[in-house]
Amino acid sequence: MTFKTLFTVSALSAALALPTFTMAANEYPERPIEFVVPWGPGGASDLMMRLVGRHMEKELGQPVPIINMPGASGTVGLREASRRAPDGYTISQIHEGLLIAHHSGVTELNWDSFEPVAMMTSDDSVIMVSADSGWETLDDMLEAVQGEPGKYRMGVTLGGIPHLWAVQFEQATDTQFGYVGYEGTGERLRALAGGHITMTIEDYQSAKAFIENGDVNVLAAATEERLNEMPEVPTLHELGYDLEFQVTRGIVVPKDTPDEIIERLENALETVAQSDEFQTDIVNIGGTARFMNRADYIDYLERNDQFIEENAQLLD
Repeated sequence: MTFKTLFTVSALSAALALPTFTMAANEYPERPIEFVVPWGPGGASDLMMRLVGRHMEKELGQPVPIINMPGASGTVGLREASRRAPDGYTISQIHEGLLIAHHSGVTELNWDSFEPVAMMTSDDSVIMVSADSGWETLDDMLEAVQGEPGKYRMGVTLGGIPHLWAVQFEQATDTQFGYVGYEGTGERLRALAGGHITMTIEDYQSAKAFIENGDVNVLAAATEERLNEMPEVPTLHELGYDLEFQVTRGIVVPKDTPDEIIERLENALETVAQSDEFQTDIVNIGGTARFMNRADYIDYLERNDQFIEENAQLLD
């Protein structure tokens, strides 16, 4: 056998010995991709992820059925997703609630129990106060609250994302509020409009009716840029505070999913996020399309996880 023949046989043997996922990734996806949404039907996560799944189908050429698995702050569905085969045929969704659940002892799962793929959406939040407060600017509020620590009441979900936002806001602005716990956004907004609390941090779309009715005053947008709906309201960044308060929703896959498959999903999600149709669909249900690639999303999760770990005791 000649050297050339030996080389050819060796090369062929090496090619045949390549991991099967490499060849599979080139043809991926070949069948439906199950999308485990760890929340019940009808909520913000469910509605937004159904849109993500629908638009993914167009990019990937395969169905992306939604599988709702609610329970235990989203950890029931995420536990199931974490146990699925790392073959690209199961995806799931996380937000900051998972990080809080982990560091408060609800679950051993955390963002790094998965392979993050990309961030897809966020909710635009605003700093709002009761119209009865008479405060028209953030400085108005800070002057009053700093002068009488603990007097004014902020509505939160104790142990949840709004509680974390309250801690971040207090640390950045050198303020101290008394917390009043409410189960959901609607309860907090009604309490604010009724003058039972002084301040809360909520997503703009949920608060829109209260804002338009004059029940509350918006002092700042907790977003990267000013909201199109309220261009006169400055951002916290503009006012000198490096803060953004958003519930961000991103796509994850089971650990050890091949990089080639993750890259295919990442590229498809980027195309989806950049489409006008998707952006309009998300806005129509109260969110914002906010794409972050895998590397940037991992960095975002690491920074938020560090902050939550350092401040978890404050959420008790």
